[in-house]
Amino acid sequence: MAGRIDTRLAELGITLPLPTTPIANYVPFVKTGNLVVVSGQIPMLNGVVVVTGKVSWGVSIDRAVEAARICFINTLVHLKTACDGDLDRVRRVVRLGGFISAPSEFTQHAVVMNGASDLAVAVFGDAGRHARSTIGVPSLPADAAVEVEGLFEID
Repeated sequence: MAGRIDTRLAELGITLPLPTTPIANYVPFVKTGNLVVVSGQIPMLNGVVVVTGKVSWGVSIDRAVEAARICFINTLVHLKTACDGDLDRVRRVVRLGGFISAPSEFTQHAVVMNGASDLAVAVFGDAGRHARSTIGVPSLPADAAVEVEGLFEID
């Protein structure tokens, strides 16, 4: 029987993909006490980074928002593994961190990161409201346009 969060994901039309393997020397998540830290996730689908390049230089803001959303979905994949398959164990999205690959004159990082933040609230309701940092960077691994990391409280 699907849990509350799995049911909500289905209502949103989201099917979680299989977990991806890290592309460097790190683990996808770390559990300590009642916290789970999920490593930065890029907009990868079926083993392919689907949004590459720099936001505003070939990547539209709308496409970057979608990339942030994909990143959060990939974050949920690892969070679900950390929760032994039960996302109902998530008590709070504590913090999201977003990295936006963009030229120095770009200033709409927060708009891009809303793709992840809005989905966190849509999935977890008030427990999805979180602290956040969003940072512009000159490049990201695999030429990804966006990367999202998360900190979650679980029971």
